[in-house]
Amino acid sequence: MNFLKRRFSSGDLQGELRDEDFIPPVAPRKGPSPSAPSSPSKTASAPGIGRGFFSANKPTYNRDRCKTLLVIDDCHTDWSKYFRGKKIFGDWDIRVEQAEFSEINLAAYTDSGCMVDIQVNRNGTKVVRSFKPDFLLVRQHVRDAHEDWRNLLLGFQYGGVPSINALHSQYQFLDKPWVFAHLIMIQKRLGKEMFPLIEQAYYPNHKEMLITPKFPVVVKIGHAHSGLGKVKIDSPHSFQDIASVVAVTKSYATTEQFIEGKYDIHVQKIGNNYKAYLRKSISGNWKANTGSAMLEQIAMNERFKTWADECAEMFGGLDMVAVEAIQGKDGKEYIIEVNGSSMTLLGETQEEDRRHIAELVLGKMQIYCRPTPTMSKTSSTGGLMHYAMNGSQGPTPQMPPQQQQMQQNQQMSQIQGNNPQGNPANARGPGMMPIGGQGQMGSSPMPVPQVGRNQSMDEEDTMKNLRKTFAGIFGDM
Repeated sequence: MNFLKRRFSSGDLQGELRDEDFIPPVAPRKGPSPSAPSSPSKTASAPGIGRGFFSANKPTYNRDRCKTLLVIDDCHTDWSKYFRGKKIFGDWDIRVEQAEFSEINLAAYTDSGCMVDIQVNRNGTKVVRSFKPDFLLVRQHVRDAHEDWRNLLLGFQYGGVPSINALHSQYQFLDKPWVFAHLIMIQKRLGKEMFPLIEQAYYPNHKEMLITPKFPVVVKIGHAHSGLGKVKIDSPHSFQDIASVVAVTKSYATTEQFIEGKYDIHVQKIGNNYKAYLRKSISGNWKANTGSAMLEQIAMNERFKTWADECAEMFGGLDMVAVEAIQGKDGKEYIIEVNGSSMTLLGETQEEDRRHIAELVLGKMQIYCRPTPTMSKTSSTGGLMHYAMNGSQGPTPQMPPQQQQMQQNQQMSQIQGNNPQGNPANARGPGMMPIGGQGQMGSSPMPVPQVGRNQSMDEEDTMKNLRKTFAGIFGDM
C-alpha cells in the first residue's frame, strides 16, 4: 500500500492528498493565542507554529529519515518544541503531529498498519493531513462524560501503534470501577495501612440502590473526570432522588463515604521521576479539583512512592501514573482514584514534567520504532534459500554484498554440483545420486560421461533436478 497517497472526501474537501504536499494559507491573527490557565502562554508569532499538521513553515525534519509521533492533546500545549532538534538512532528526526481526538479519523489494515487523517479548523482555515504514525502519546481522556473515543483506540491497537501509556492499559481505564477493582487487589496484598483505599460500593444499575448508606455520602455516576457526575448526598430522600437520576442515565454508580478533608494529595510518576502536591480548595467547594484552589509541592516520601510504584504495575505497566488521595481532618489518608497518561500536570513544574514526558517518549521510540533495513531482491532470495536449506528459525542477518554473493555461489554450487572448472559432466555432490546414471542407492559410482553426445543429456537432467530442487524450496514453479 502506498502510504503517501490517500483518497479523501468530506464535505467541501475532495481529491487526492499527498503527505507534505498540502500547505494551507495562514490566516491573519485576530487576537492572542489561547493558553491553558495552568500552562505558560505561547510565544509563537503566527498561528499554528509548531503544530506539524498546519504549519506553513518548511519542515524542520529530514523526510527520508524521520519517525512520526502523534500527540493527542489540545492546542494549549505545543508539543513540537519539546522534540525540536532531538534525534533517535543517531540521525533520525522526530516529526510531531498533534491533534485532539475529535479531529482524528483513521483506518487500520492487517498488512500495512494504521493511517491517520486529521481535519482541523484553525482561524477559519480548514486543514487536512494524512500520515502513518510510528508512535503515540495520549494526553487526553479516551472516555469522559460526553465523549467516548474507544473506536479510535481500537484502530491504533489494530494497526499496532506503540504508545505511552500502552494502548492495552488505556483500554483498561475506560471504566473507573474496573480500575478501582484493581486497586482493591493492591490493598488486599499490601494491607489497609500501607495502601489506605477509601471504602466504596458499586451498583450496576439503579435497581440495586436500595440499601441506605451512612450519610453524608458521595455518589459517582458513570465514568467521568474533573468533578463531573459526582454528587454529595446528605439524606435517604436525596439518595432515592439520585437513584432515579441513575435510572435515566442507564449507567452504573458507586458510593463512598464523604470525607471532610484538609486537602487533596496528588502523587505523580513520570518514568522514574516522582512528585507530590497538596491541593486545598479556597472557593468553599468540597471538590478540591473544581473552582479556586491553593497548590503546593511537598516532599516525596516512601509512602507516596509505594503508592505510585504499586499503581504503575497495573495493566502490564504504566509509564505515567497519578494517584489521587484525600487527607482527612481525622488525620487519615484515603486513596480515591488513579489516572494514566492523561493525568493533569500541576504547579510551576509543568514545563519540567513535559520535558520528562518527551524524554520518556524518545526512550520508548528508540525501542519500538527501529528502522527496518531494506533488502534487495538478490539478497532476499539468498536469505530465503538459506532459510529453506538450513531450516533456521528466522531470516538470515544482513551481511556485506560480497559475502552474500559468495554464499549464493556456494549454495548454487551445492545444488548443481559444479566442479571448479564448471564442467557439468563432473557434477557430483556429496551423498548425491549420479546425474544421468543408472545406479541405485548403495551401488558403485558410474563412470564420468564423456563430453559429446551425452553432455546435452546431462545438462537436460541437471536442469530437471534444479527445477525439482527449487520447487521443493519455493513451491511449484
